[in-house]
Amino acid sequence: MDIILVPGFWLDASSWEEVTPGLEAAGHRPHPLTLPGKESVDASRAGISLQDHIDAVVEVLDGMPGKAVLVGHSGGGAIIHGVVDARPDRVERAVYVDSGPLGEGGVINDELPAEGDDVPLPAWEHFDDADLADLNDRLRRTFRARAVPEPRGVAYGRQHLHDEHRYDVPATVIACEFPSATLREWIAAGHPFVAELAKVRDVEYVDLPTGHWPQFTKPDQLARAILAAVDRTGKD
Repeated sequence: MDIILVPGFWLDASSWEEVTPGLEAAGHRPHPLTLPGKESVDASRAGISLQDHIDAVVEVLDGMPGKAVLVGHSGGGAIIHGVVDARPDRVERAVYVDSGPLGEGGVINDELPAEGDDVPLPAWEHFDDADLADLNDRLRRTFRARAVPEPRGVAYGRQHLHDEHRYDVPATVIACEFPSATLREWIAAGHPFVAELAKVRDVEYVDLPTGHWPQFTKPDQLARAILAAVDRTGKD
């Protein structure tokens, strides 16, 4: 199975480097992506929008011979949902890693401080303790050294969706910084944060207790969770 791996904010394809070996060992073909404007710290991020990132993933998907599984971490969850909306017939399953689908008109995070066209990785004090669980000093140094600013247009841009067949694509939510039971409670209560997720007809929840960056803190467990989701695809 082709597995497209979409990184979250401030990260490129290399952020999946400890996850992909487990996927390859199981016989799958992982495709970790570096999205436009995130090629390097010096790359231009002027004018790059959320739709540009969605379109970049659609282009990769369109180049594949068959269906693929999409995996999106953090802000990458909004991106893969846009791809599901654009190509619902080409996506076998959407896997949201400590993230979820972003609905029509939503933004990923327009409260992050921007510097011109860039949204740099904030100081650690900006994040909650739950975000940083298991992210020790060594991992924090490595993360900050590899971090690339996010394009402002991606963080602040609005999601635009068009095809309700997106709700027919099976989804897996890998819950990390808070348990999946909390998501279920929010859905039952009609919380707007999970309104789009509540409309997806086939959703499974997997708990992987750690912080917001499991590809760094628990990469082997994350690989196994993705593999389990892939293996269940088509068997339900």
